[in-house]
Amino acid sequence: MNKQLDLTLYLVLDPILCGGIAGMVNTTKIAVENGVTAIQLRSEQPFDRKQWYHAALALKEVLKPTPVPLFINDYVDIALATDADGVHIGQNDLPVHVTRQLIGANKWLGFSVTHRQQLAQVPWQEVDYLGIGPIFPTATKKDASPAIGISQLAELVQLKRCRAVAIGGIGLNNVSQIMQTGIEGVAVVSAICGQANIKQATLSLKTKIEQVKKETIL
Repeated sequence: MNKQLDLTLYLVLDPILCGGIAGMVNTTKIAVENGVTAIQLRSEQPFDRKQWYHAALALKEVLKPTPVPLFINDYVDIALATDADGVHIGQNDLPVHVTRQLIGANKWLGFSVTHRQQLAQVPWQEVDYLGIGPIFPTATKKDASPAIGISQLAELVQLKRCRAVAIGGIGLNNVSQIMQTGIEGVAVVSAICGQANIKQATLSLKTKIEQVKKETIL
C-alpha cells in the first residue's frame, strides 16, 4: 500500500453539505492540497448504493496521486468493490473481527468508541485506529451519542492502545483544546465541508494543529 495512515486532519465528507458527489470530489481535491491527511466517505442520509460506488471511485481517482487514504464508512461491500484503503465502522455495524475477515490484513480498519466501557472491549489486534467522540454536540450525525467533553477525551487518550482521532463538533474554536490531550488527530465535517473558502478553512485548522504539536515538542 502506497498510502499513509496519518490521522492529523481527517476529513469526513458529507454529501449534503458538499452539494452532492461533484461537491465532495471538489472539496476533497482542495482540502488534500491544503493539509487534509485522510478522507472518509460517509452519509447520514439513505444513499443509492450505485451512486455511492461511483462517488468512491471518483474520490479514489482524485486521491490516486497523493499519499492520502480513502475510508468508507459502514459499507464494507463498497470499500471492497472500489478497493478503498480502509473501512470505518461503529458500535452498531458488523463486529470488528468479522469486518477484518472481510477486508483482509492489507486494508485499514477504524472503529468508533464513546466511553470507557467501549474502549475496554476494543479488540486491539484487529483495529488500526479509533474514532473517539462525539467530543462536543454535533449536528452532522443525527444518532450521535451525548458529547463526552475534553476531560473524558483526555482520559480515553491515556487508556487507548492505538492511534485515534477525536470527532464531533470540532472546529477552529476548539481544535487546539483537542490536540492538547495528546491525541493523534481530529476528524472534522462542517469545519471544511460546505465552507465558502475550503482552502482557507483547511489551512486554518492545519495551522492550529501544527502550533499545538510544536508547543508539545518544545
